[in-house]
Amino acid sequence: MPTPADLVAAVDALVPDLLDVRRDLHAHPELSWQEQRTTEVVAGWLDKFGIEATRFDPTGLVAEVGDSDGPVVALRADLDALPVADKTSDPWRSTVPGVAHACGHDVHTTALLGAAGALARHAHDGGLPVRVRLVFQPAEEVMPGGALSVLAAGALSGVSRAFALHCDPSLDVGLVGLREGSITGAADRVRVQLSGRGGHTSRPHLTQDLTFALATLCTQLPAALSRRLDPRAGASLVWGSINAGSAPNVIPATGEVSGTLRMLDATAWHEAEHLVRALVREIVAPYGVDAEVTYTQGVPPVVNDVESTEILRDAVAVALGPSAVTTTSQSLGGEDFAWFVESVPGSMGRLGTRTPGGPTYDLHQGNLRIDERAVAIGAKVLAMAALASAAA
Repeated sequence: MPTPADLVAAVDALVPDLLDVRRDLHAHPELSWQEQRTTEVVAGWLDKFGIEATRFDPTGLVAEVGDSDGPVVALRADLDALPVADKTSDPWRSTVPGVAHACGHDVHTTALLGAAGALARHAHDGGLPVRVRLVFQPAEEVMPGGALSVLAAGALSGVSRAFALHCDPSLDVGLVGLREGSITGAADRVRVQLSGRGGHTSRPHLTQDLTFALATLCTQLPAALSRRLDPRAGASLVWGSINAGSAPNVIPATGEVSGTLRMLDATAWHEAEHLVRALVREIVAPYGVDAEVTYTQGVPPVVNDVESTEILRDAVAVALGPSAVTTTSQSLGGEDFAWFVESVPGSMGRLGTRTPGGPTYDLHQGNLRIDERAVAIGAKVLAMAALASAAA
């Protein structure tokens, strides 16, 4: 059985290769469900490590390390990039116009490859007390997320526990943020289209004043939800787009509003769609307009299991030292690792990527830069979490 020092040393030996991989992936980002080249790169490195992989359709892959009869632990990374222009000046900046790894998935993928290489070094000698499922998942950035596809393909079959890391540019490199319970929020999309009898603004009483109805809906639906959902759910409905009409003296016959509904509670999330549809009908009823609600259920919250979070805490402490563990706050951002932890116990940690004393970037922005030391740190934590799960 490898010692923690063995795994740390194995990752350290891979660092030059891992940085090359990360920079290559960053320079060649691919959007959700289009990660063909990324899949090939990952498959090639797994083959170098002596790990046989199975491809998902159309992109992504799954592999296993170790043949132990012990528990099966899943480690997950996501592959896709965002439709965001890379605004950095790094030599490895994106070569694909309008597409960039602005969420750090290139780091996630490379860190999991590093963990795979370190674990494989010992698995070949029969030294792993755990079987590790390596899940390289496509399409995290689209709703309801590629996680559903890989789970349907059996990615968690026989798995007892799952772990993942996500870049956090507000945390210094060398720190890993942990939290029990909800660490991310549910994220759904809401679109409401109104239609009615338009007309002249001088005669609103002869129309179904759609613009007024739309404005009322925009303010009243978030307010009503705040009184109909448990406030502990942390629900937040925010509109991103409102469209109606084109002339100041014409009441339009159609209009629409769209936005996102986010919350921290899984129970409230399962109730939200029915409630939104009912409230929309009630709010617009006095104006006589017709309402069509398109509700796209995205992802539930990532709810970190207590025991899995303790395993991850121990893994961070052993790999990096106790001072590397920090507490992280909840976020209303969506993350489809939630589907993994709805199926099996698991935990996601936040991987610090900020250079100490350097600027704080934000995810999903084209200027995102990460301290590349985070790649090896992530690899060590993931490998150690797999090893620690054998004793849990």
